[in-house]
Amino acid sequence: MKKNTEQGKLLAQNKKASHDYFIEDTYEAGLVLTGTEIKSLRKGRSNIGDSFATIRGGEAFIHNMHISPFEQGNINNPSDPTRTRKLLLHKVQIRKLIGQSKQEGYTIVPLKVYVRNGYAKLLIGVGKGKKQHDKRDTAAKRDAQRDIQRALKSRQR
Repeated sequence: MKKNTEQGKLLAQNKKASHDYFIEDTYEAGLVLTGTEIKSLRKGRSNIGDSFATIRGGEAFIHNMHISPFEQGNINNPSDPTRTRKLLLHKVQIRKLIGQSKQEGYTIVPLKVYVRNGYAKLLIGVGKGKKQHDKRDTAAKRDAQRDIQRALKSRQR
């Protein structure tokens, strides 16, 4: 799962987000980590599948992001791996997120965790929840596109 992307070294990815939401806008946020959490992140010991972001008091937070404790850690290891962590965003970005997430059916979803220039970053997106028929339409389009690519590839041979 560790890939070098255009953002940096990919550490965790929420693959269900594109299945469950129409992602309309994305933002890059810094993560406030304590102790040896960055070491666990760099080892790929994190999960953002069940996590979500909220905004309270003009600050953004991520909930249920699981970062496993570092085995060789010291006393500064946080005891709760799913604690609420603060996100570092500009005030303008937070205001935009508040406006977008207040709309009916929109939520703030974490998409990727990666390291860029030595700092842990979280890519969050504003998404509108998909209905069951939307998920089926997306799957049908993906299958049709795959069949087209397969046919073109066999024709070129």
